[in-house]
Amino acid sequence: VAVLMTDVTQEEVNEFLDRLRESGDTNMFGAAPYIQSAYGLDRHTASDMLVEWIRTFSARHLQE
Repeated sequence: VAVLMTDVTQEEVNEFLDRLRESGDTNMFGAAPYIQSAYGLDRHTASDMLVEWIRTFSARHLQE
């Protein structure tokens, strides 16, 4: 069941995508539909958030 959220933050999506990546359920380049489904976002917004997650992945994970 999709939860419609219009005020989802990039940080929330980043955490979701990190968990998705760890699960191994999908190639992350194809993860936009997972974002759409989880947060009720349109394809364009979900894709933009995925691109931002990819762009900032290394910097966010160097802190671990």
